[in-house]
Amino acid sequence: MDIAIIGAGNLGMAIANGLVKSESLAAKNITLSRRTVSLLNPMKEMGFVVEGDNRKAVETREVVIIAVEPQQIDIVLEELSPVLKPGHHILISVVTGVTAAQISSRIPDGVSVVRAMPNTAISIHESMTCIASESSNDKAIEVTKTIFNVVGKTLVIEEELMTAATALGACGIAFFLRAIRAASQGGIEIGFHSYEALEIAAQTARGAATLLLEMDNHPEFEIDRVTTPRGCTIAGLNRMEHEGFSSAMIKGITLSADIAAKLYRESE
Repeated sequence: MDIAIIGAGNLGMAIANGLVKSESLAAKNITLSRRTVSLLNPMKEMGFVVEGDNRKAVETREVVIIAVEPQQIDIVLEELSPVLKPGHHILISVVTGVTAAQISSRIPDGVSVVRAMPNTAISIHESMTCIASESSNDKAIEVTKTIFNVVGKTLVIEEELMTAATALGACGIAFFLRAIRAASQGGIEIGFHSYEALEIAAQTARGAATLLLEMDNHPEFEIDRVTTPRGCTIAGLNRMEHEGFSSAMIKGITLSADIAAKLYRESE
């Protein structure tokens, strides 16, 4: 598998580095392209192919990852369309708010289009990436999963849920970070130094998430293992619920989804 990443900023470089570090691909099999080519010099020194011409970047590669800003995608697709080969190229878009149908309408028929929605944890290979496609090409989906499984976990969803995936998976990073920050502030109030409280809160959050992912249990199952009759855990949980903890999280996620959907409609 050969890959071209068009618009190789932080996200594109994270994908490239993840593939090489996992030994899924050699750097020489990945071409990186962006407007300011000089910013890719460190990647070139690592063995990646660096190209200032998007068409040349794509011509010799099978998989094309588009990672530009939404306002740039029309120009990029117009530029790439003459060199995209039906039945050969697979185009993966990580561009927010641009549907597979919008992309397909600007490129030759027969080029498989897949959308992927990673989050910023991709930089540490812990992204949750949602994948969707209107294409019936199973190979395109499997190739996309292979790429993004290297930098975290993947889930194939219906495209109509990609806006919701933005709120829960992408915006969700900020929501959980705020929850950890709140826990650390509580830790300071009960006696820890700020750096101690943050370390305890962050590692505890990691442990909680890992329990769910590794044990495949429901959150309430793990909660029941911690709570005891008249204990301190249930007292704390009940107070948080009385203060609206779960309700606030749910309302925040649904509001983010509503605003994301509005922004996407305005961009069409």
